[in-house]
Order: sequence, then structure tokens, then C-alpha cells
Amino acid sequence: MQPATSASSFFDRQLCTRGAEVRLRRPIRSCFLLSALLVFPSLLAVSAAGQTTSPQLQVLLQKGHAALDAGDFPRAVATFEQARQFAPQNLEVEKNLILSYLEVGQISAAITASRADVQRWPQDARIRHLLGLAYFKSGQNAPAIEELQHAAKIDGRSFDIHFDLALALLNANQYAPAADELEKAIKLDTSNALAHLLLGRAYQNSNRTVQAVEQFRTALRLNPNLPLGYYHLGYAYGSLGQNQEAIAEYQKEIARSPDNPEVLYQLGHCLVETGDWKNAAIHLRRATQLNPANGDSFYDLGKALLAQGDVQAAISPLRRAIELNPTDPSPHYQLARALQKLGDASAAEEWRRFAELKKSQPQTGGMATGRVH
Repeated sequence: MQPATSASSFFDRQLCTRGAEVRLRRPIRSCFLLSALLVFPSLLAVSAAGQTTSPQLQVLLQKGHAALDAGDFPRAVATFEQARQFAPQNLEVEKNLILSYLEVGQISAAITASRADVQRWPQDARIRHLLGLAYFKSGQNAPAIEELQHAAKIDGRSFDIHFDLALALLNANQYAPAADELEKAIKLDTSNALAHLLLGRAYQNSNRTVQAVEQFRTALRLNPNLPLGYYHLGYAYGSLGQNQEAIAEYQKEIARSPDNPEVLYQLGHCLVETGDWKNAAIHLRRATQLNPANGDSFYDLGKALLAQGDVQAAISPLRRAIELNPTDPSPHYQLARALQKLGDASAAEEWRRFAELKKSQPQTGGMATGRVH
């Protein structure tokens, strides 16, 4: 079985860090990214029906769109700000200016402009969508969700809005509502691999692992190159106790990401579960080198070394696991066994510490929690 929290925290780190790295208008959706989901082909050709457009304004709009297409976001901001002076009430100008603010990282300006525009056009779904994205990029998850929910009510047929709302909900660990939004998004675009992957993520974290497996497999069928796709499928299999299936998926991910410490750890963990101590130790040792702050990697490495008879070598990683997770009784248990095998009198202290920590763990009415030692 998989550890209860590792995949969730790892995914959340990826969701947050990748959001700062990928451009808003990137034509292909990037993995785990709210801010990268501003892929509005129509945004650069917004209808200005009912609004007069002067020749000068048309020229500025064309220049602004060209700057966005070229990735010259400061020039796009300057151009659309100039266009706003010609037409301060032009919806197309406002949307593209806000988009440019988001691209260049002027999040406060994007929020200020979006909030003013929501007052002018309260029923415009895209303006609320942009405001939601701006709030999210500023770290204000609650108002981001609120605005994206408003946008979804106005335009329930927008894949982008449902998708972005789902990501904001995922970021807030609201997995069941996130699954609802992703299900709506997938109905609008069944071929979006990332949507299926994220739906699997939402299912996995709301104890619907069998459904998660189905979504991960669908995502990989649609896009075999989806980042971390095999990792998530492997984790789901491991959660179901299907360790051989999990190992196969982790090995596929390792072939693509050989230096990812979390994937190496999960592969090593499953190999420990199946009794393949030798190969487990290889992957776990590499995981500890790449991420020396993961106590679970050191614990499983020590456990694997002890199980294959390398008792002396097991002591160091087990002591490191204790340093990193001082309230976890399991490393004390394994260390006590190792010291006892070596005839070391300090084994008694480890047995005592193990018993104390084990006793202090909360009772769960007979439900199994924690790891098997």
C-alpha cells in the first residue's frame, strides 16, 4: 500500500510551482497550471459588437495582438493602455489589457482593472474569468473560486471556465467539487488528456481510486507523453495494493524522469512491499541523494537493507529517518531490530522509544493507520 500523503503533497507542489513557469497564452495546456489556462483563442478577436472602433483604435488593437503573439508583453501592455485612452469603455481593449497584465506579471493591475470591469459588465463571463485568474495568481484562492463560480453560472458551456475552477478547487483541497467541475469540462471536451488526469487526481483524493485508475488510463491513452501521467497511475495502483501494476507504471515514469526523487521513492517503496529488497535499495538510495529531506525514503532504504541482511548499512538511513520524522515509531522499530542483531545494548533504548511513540499514537476504533513496521 502507498503512504497516505506523499502523492497528494507532491502533486500540490507541482501544481503551484508550474503555475509560475508557463505563459498564460501557451497554446497547449501545461500540466498542473491555473494561470496557464488562459487559452482563449477568441480573446484576441473579441467581438466589439455595439462598440464603435476608430481607425486609430483598430491599428492599436492590431499592434497589441501582434505583441501578445510575439510574447512581447510589456509592449502589449503599453499598446492596450494607449488603446484604452481612445476607448475607455471598450470591452475588447479591457480584456486584452487584463490578459497583458497577467502575462507580464502585473497582478495588482490586473485585479484592479478586472474589478472595475466586473462593475461595468457584471454578466460578462470572460471578465469574471480573468478576475478569478488574477486572484489565483495573487494567492487569493477564495475570491478566485468565487469569481470563477460566477463565470461558470454565466457561461456553463465554457470548458476553460470549468477547468480553471476545478484547478482552483484542487488547490484548495476541495476534491469533490473539483471532480464535479472536471466532469462538466470533460463533457465539453472528451479528448483533453489533462482534464482526465486531474479528474483522476480528484477521484484519488476523495477515495474513489478505482475511478481514478480509469481516468489516468484514459489520460495516457489520449496523451502518452503527459507529464507525471504514469506516476499518478502507479500511485493509484499502489493505493489498491496492486504493487506489480504500480511498479510497471513507475518504471515507465522513471524512463522519462530518471532524476525525480518522488517517483524513485514510490518505485522503491513498492519494491519493498513486494520483497525485492535489492532493487528497492538501488532506487531508494538514489531518492535519498536527490531529496535528503524525505524521511520516508531513508526509512524504506533502511528497511530494505535490513531485510536483505546488510544490517550495518541499514543503521545510518534509519537514524536519518528518525531525525527527519522524530514522532514516527516505525524507524525506531527497525533500528531496534538492527541493533539487536548486532548485539548492541542501545537496542533496548530504541525498543523503549518505539513503545512510547506507538502508545502515543491516536486510537482509531480499530481502523488500521500508519505503516506496517
